Formats: sequence, structure tokens, C-alpha cells
Amino acid sequence: MSTSRQLKNNHWIRRVDWVLIGILVLLAIVSVTIINSAMGGGQYSANFSIRQILYYVLGGAIALLIMLVSPKKLMKYTYLLYFILCIGLFILIIIPETPLTPIINGAKSWYKLGPISVQPSEFMKIVLILALAKLISRHNQFTFNKSLETDFKLLLKIAGISIIPMGLILLQNDLGTTLVICAIIVGVIIVSGISWKILAPLFIAGIVFGSTIILSVIYKPSLIENTLGIKTYQLGRINSWLDPYTYSSGDGYHLTESLKAIGSGQLFGKGFNHGEVYIPENHTDFIFSVIGEEFGFIGSVILILIFLALIFHLVRLATKIELPFSKLFIIGYASLILFHVLQNIGMTIQLLPITGIPLPFISYGGSSLWSLMCGIGVLLSIYYHQPKQYPGEK
Repeated sequence: MSTSRQLKNNHWIRRVDWVLIGILVLLAIVSVTIINSAMGGGQYSANFSIRQILYYVLGGAIALLIMLVSPKKLMKYTYLLYFILCIGLFILIIIPETPLTPIINGAKSWYKLGPISVQPSEFMKIVLILALAKLISRHNQFTFNKSLETDFKLLLKIAGISIIPMGLILLQNDLGTTLVICAIIVGVIIVSGISWKILAPLFIAGIVFGSTIILSVIYKPSLIENTLGIKTYQLGRINSWLDPYTYSSGDGYHLTESLKAIGSGQLFGKGFNHGEVYIPENHTDFIFSVIGEEFGFIGSVILILIFLALIFHLVRLATKIELPFSKLFIIGYASLILFHVLQNIGMTIQLLPITGIPLPFISYGGSSLWSLMCGIGVLLSIYYHQPKQYPGEK
């Protein structure tokens, strides 16, 4: 192939994942539009949609900078980033409440720098995916005689690198982020190459354990509080999920209002900025309720289809990438997005218990959006630095 042909094929425009950027732009438009509409209820003095635009601009700049770094260099510094964030999480636990480390909604999970609040656990989700991808790819690279023993060793390594951030985040009273990390681990383990002779019993045990917890909450809540140390308000979330109208004046208030809002939207919704149901903090975790009320079933389905397009694009990208580290990161990130979407939408329509998990790219929030954009930056880097083949090449 001629030099001019090589230069043409290597032009930066052809190396950018424009499909991913296009999907992201759609999600950004939806986010800013819905947050702006959520401001119409009069419960806020500030216009968070303007802030969300600024968060997107800064997040986009971060993603583009990360895109210029090759996946191999990202892999090189993964454990250093992991160590730094673990230290950041540990400091939040050991130091008392200060203006720098305030307690917000019962959790001390933020560093507050003037008007900016940064939540290390959000960034840990992305760095943990990188760490797991590096760990698994290196293990498989140097395992020449694969067996149940080597698979079990890999599983122990995964548990070892995951348990530290999970424990630190749990100590910050952040159950939602801990569940997201569990979803990431499950997604990565499924494609890690570990035998299903090991995974199947583990998954079955996990399902049995989860079912036992829910049944115990219903019939013997004191047992859960005494043995597992789960807080009373967290048990209240499960009770209000199962029977929200009994707890409509307390833990079930958000859910009953969410069901009312989404149900009243019917097929086509009430129209932009015509929401009538009051839901506290509806621009964050319950933003899907605003979408259901104002744009109805049709608008909600369109948003879900956009998310499905994103997941499909990531899975398709993973099948085309050669570097195992990159493949594993893509699957881990797709697992993160999928769990976020299922959990957030599920909790607004009573399919799942309420947790503090935002709708990715849609809910208002700096740390959440910036961490997701860091992940987008890694995805763009994977696509940008992947050797391309074009028609007529050999």
C-alpha cells in the first residue's frame, strides 16, 4: 500500500469512534433538556441544566485527553491510579467531618473544593475496571496450562483486588456504589475465561443469598440488623419497595410519587415542562420519572433504545478489538452502564429496590458524569489506537 494511502487511512478523523460520540451527544441533549424541565417545579433556586452543560464540556475535554493516551500506557499506570484512589477513600473514613470532607445525605463520600464536590468512589468504578482488565489479561497471558486450579487462583486474585475498594466504599455508607462494583465484577468474570464449573455454583449461591436476605427483611428484620449490621433505613427501603403505599409518608414517598408521575404520563406524556407531580430531587436519581411524566411511554422507550444502542455498540466493539485488556475494559464498562440503567429505571417503576444510583449520562451530577466520561475516554482511546483495516488492504 502506498505511503499516501497509509496517511489517508491513519488520518485522525477516521480513527475516532464517531458512533460512540453521536450516541453521547444524544444522551447529553436529553440530559440537559430533562434537567431544565425538572427546574420548572420551583423547588430549586439554581438552574442545574446550565451546570450540567458545563459538566459535559469539562467531561468531554477529559475524554478527549484520555483518548490520546494509548491503552498500553493506560494499562501501565492502572495500579498507580488504583492505589491513589484507595488512599483517597481511606482518608475519607479516618478523618472527622470537615468543610473539605462533609457528610451529605448521611454519607461522607465527597471531597468538597469550593463549589466543586468530587466523589472518589465514582472514579474508583472506572479504575477498578482497568485494574481487573489488567489483572485478568496478564493472568491469562502467563497461564500456559489452564485448569480449574488456575481458574480458582484467578478468581482469588479478582476477589483480592476488588474487596479493598468495596470495603472502603461500604464503610462510607454507600451501598449503591458497592452494588455497581458487584455488577462490574460479575460482567468481567463472565468473559474472563473462568470455567462455569466454578462460576455456576457461585452465581447460584449468590442468588440464594440475595433471596434469603429479602425474605429475612420481610419476616425477620432484626436478624439482618444484628448479624449483618445493615442500617434500619436500608431495610426500610426494601419494605417500601415491596409495599410503598403503606410507607407513603416515609421511605415509600419517592416511589409512590414516581409511580404516579410515570403512570400519569400515559402514552405520549404531558409535554415538555408540563410536569405536575412533585418529586424531591427529581433532577438526580428520579429523573426517569420526569421523562415518563412529560414524554410518556414513547419517550421512555426512545431513551431506553438509545441506551440499548450504546450497549450494542460496545459489545460489537469488543468483538473487533485484539488486545485482551481492551476487550475486558469494554465489557466491564458495558456492565456498569447496563446495571445503572436497569437499577435506576427499575427502582422508579417498583421493579427493584430504591438505591442512590443515577441514570448514566442523564442524571445531574459532576462526579458521576466525569467518571463516566473518563470511561468514554478509555473507549475512544481503544478505538483510536486500534490498527484499522480498510477495503483492498491485506
